[in-house]
Amino acid sequence: MAARRSAGGGRGVVLLVMILADDEVLEEILEAFLELGITGATVLDAHGMGEILARNVPIFAGLRGLFPGAEHSRHLVLSVCDRARAREAVAILRDIGRLEQRGTGIALTLPVEETWGLAREL
Repeated sequence: MAARRSAGGGRGVVLLVMILADDEVLEEILEAFLELGITGATVLDAHGMGEILARNVPIFAGLRGLFPGAEHSRHLVLSVCDRARAREAVAILRDIGRLEQRGTGIALTLPVEETWGLAREL
């Protein structure tokens, strides 16, 4: 039996990637996802380069100030969704997450060619 496959490229499907520094922002953005109809996301704990260098490489410990937020772990949020919903989610994140401030988070999208095993909501 052939694998069930959904082509993503033609419908504007993207991988929405958010790296968030604040637990409260994470909760707010996940609630916003539901309101936008984004019903699936994976959240992973992540550590930035500055945190790892400051902790594991003694020569960099004194330079901790160069890496904003280096002492905090981050949340990596991944969601496959349509481009329009991704744009709405990023707009909400910009409002609540202060992305313009250094060290608060990053958001980006990547085009998705094909998907397997996802719900029909795409």
